[in-house]
Amino acid sequence: MTASAPYLDEPSLGAAAKFRLFGAAVSVNHLSEPPYTHILNSQFTSITPEVEMKWDATEPAPGSFSFDAADTLVRYAHSHHMRVRGHTLVWHTALPSWVNESADLLQAMRNHIIGVMQHYTGHISYWDVVNEAFDEDGSRRKSIFQERIGDLHIEEAFRVARATDPYTRLCYNDYGIEGINAKSDAVYDLVRDFKRRGIPLDCVGFQCHLLLGTVPPDMQTNLQRFADLGVEIHITELDIRMPVPASTAELQQQAEDYRKVIQACLAIPHCTSITTWGITDKYSWVPGTFPGYGAALLFDENYKKKPAYHAVLQALREAPE
Repeated sequence: MTASAPYLDEPSLGAAAKFRLFGAAVSVNHLSEPPYTHILNSQFTSITPEVEMKWDATEPAPGSFSFDAADTLVRYAHSHHMRVRGHTLVWHTALPSWVNESADLLQAMRNHIIGVMQHYTGHISYWDVVNEAFDEDGSRRKSIFQERIGDLHIEEAFRVARATDPYTRLCYNDYGIEGINAKSDAVYDLVRDFKRRGIPLDCVGFQCHLLLGTVPPDMQTNLQRFADLGVEIHITELDIRMPVPASTAELQQQAEDYRKVIQACLAIPHCTSITTWGITDKYSWVPGTFPGYGAALLFDENYKKKPAYHAVLQALREAPE
């Protein structure tokens, strides 16, 4: 690459974020691509493994753990002075088939949490302990964990996680809870209950997989009510999708949407981490999940900064120290 490449010689999002982390979801498969790693190294201060720490990747057979891919990401992060967010220990998706066949699912869940967290003790700043446990109406998701263990599985996961590694921060993570609605009310009630009963929970992750033009107007108010419970607030999987090919007007709207999300976080001292779900539109999950949509990230398919990048950078720079 030459010095004229579009991603070189620009300020850093991570530096502009000051005391907050500014991270990206990363795939080990792309670490051999120079533009990808240059942006990762120069712009971000934390890494979330996209798939490498999920259950099917780390424990494909009962008690048989596989950490090669995740270890590669952790070593990479530490060698570049980045934090690591562990993602995720208990989720209804990305499960190996044996989990569904387990005679004692509660013990299997405990063993999985212990096995993974012990391997990474001292190397992970935050763990998404439980991911996406609620449906849109605020009821518990009808996952295998809910159906066979019941409500207990969430608090038990956090108790086991704290006992395994007392020093990492433990998070609940979900989508569709950015504004005040039935789902965010249910998560709020869970967090409040956990805090009252002394169940260890340190942070709440707001995924922020958003559609263009849909940043909730009450997002800051919602984040603040969670912060008032005494937990850290994290933006964990931010992307803002739109129909493709995107127009100039849509890219400008996306920039404004990103600005709104970042400013909602920056207004709250307890909002300490922001992560985008990927680096470049080239590898975004969006087109494969939402046909006809894409262009969701800060860098386009050619690693060129989009208007959203500059909006985020400006918002970070304008934040109080």
